[in-house]
Amino acid sequence: MSLRSLIATGTKLWLDSIDPELVAKNRALGATGATSNPIIIADLIKTGRFDEQLGAFMDQGLSDSDIAWALTDQLVKQAQEVFMPVWEQTRGNDGYVSFELDPLLEDPAAPIEHGERVRRYVALGNQWSADHKNRMIKVPATAAGIAALEDLAAAGITLNVTLIFTARQYELARDAVWRGAQRRPGGLVRFKSVYSIFVSRVDVYTEKQVADLSPAAQGQVGIVNAKRLWHINRDFWQAKKLPLAQEIIFASTGTKKPSDAPDKYVSALAGSDIQTNPPATNEAVEKLNKKYQRTVDQLPPLAVLNEIDQKVDSQKLEDALMAEGVTKFADPQKALLKLIAEKRRALQPS
Repeated sequence: MSLRSLIATGTKLWLDSIDPELVAKNRALGATGATSNPIIIADLIKTGRFDEQLGAFMDQGLSDSDIAWALTDQLVKQAQEVFMPVWEQTRGNDGYVSFELDPLLEDPAAPIEHGERVRRYVALGNQWSADHKNRMIKVPATAAGIAALEDLAAAGITLNVTLIFTARQYELARDAVWRGAQRRPGGLVRFKSVYSIFVSRVDVYTEKQVADLSPAAQGQVGIVNAKRLWHINRDFWQAKKLPLAQEIIFASTGTKKPSDAPDKYVSALAGSDIQTNPPATNEAVEKLNKKYQRTVDQLPPLAVLNEIDQKVDSQKLEDALMAEGVTKFADPQKALLKLIAEKRRALQPS
């Protein structure tokens, strides 16, 4: 009941997983999209459920990296099939599955020149989006990611710009996407973009780095930031009168503090656009048997907003969270490749 109530407020519910079993379960609960990342793929491999497929890839002579991408592609395709009816019913406004481009492009230890990073993002975006109606290509709001967005959008690729923490990042990404969209060969009829705003990581940051926030403000910064970006996004695109909605994804909606209610962010952001929730968050929310109301356009009292604006330096926040985010982006891909190598030794002992 809880998730249906959330959806009834106007929220589109997406799943932060492409586990085929969880996709089916959450589709039945009302989910209309999903997203992937290396941690999700690694967790699935650890279950042993895909050993036969991994063995087949190995028999084909694929490298560890090629296996990682082949399995990701396969699982994303399966999820796309589940959500394709939604895509068709909404004429491309919903029903997407996000495919994350190679996180190793942002590896701080990798000596890749900026221009080469941009070139690779564009090439990979074209490669992994080809012939997929309801696949979104996920690109991080790093310097290279943002620099690639215009060409990707101009190529007609449906984009999910991720790892956004501040209005500066959002506006750079949005403007690049819009410039590219206006050069699309097919016009704007199928133009769709989303912008993933990370929520709970902001509150983890302020707990440590802005410890003098009052109890009324501490733990609210991520929510306030997300709501403000939602407003900016809504106002910008409303004026364009496009066929499809260009939306905010509220990401990182799982709570990090045991003392927080499991639906802290789900409840605070209910009423519009998209929430991409971890499976555990959706499960916890469903168990609450709760009725939700639209809250996405409700901000805290002015005194709380003024305190946040005075004490939280958005550039420092962005710099810290992006440095952490890029590491969290690349390290799971390295761990995934290591896991596949271990599986290779176990499945094909010499």
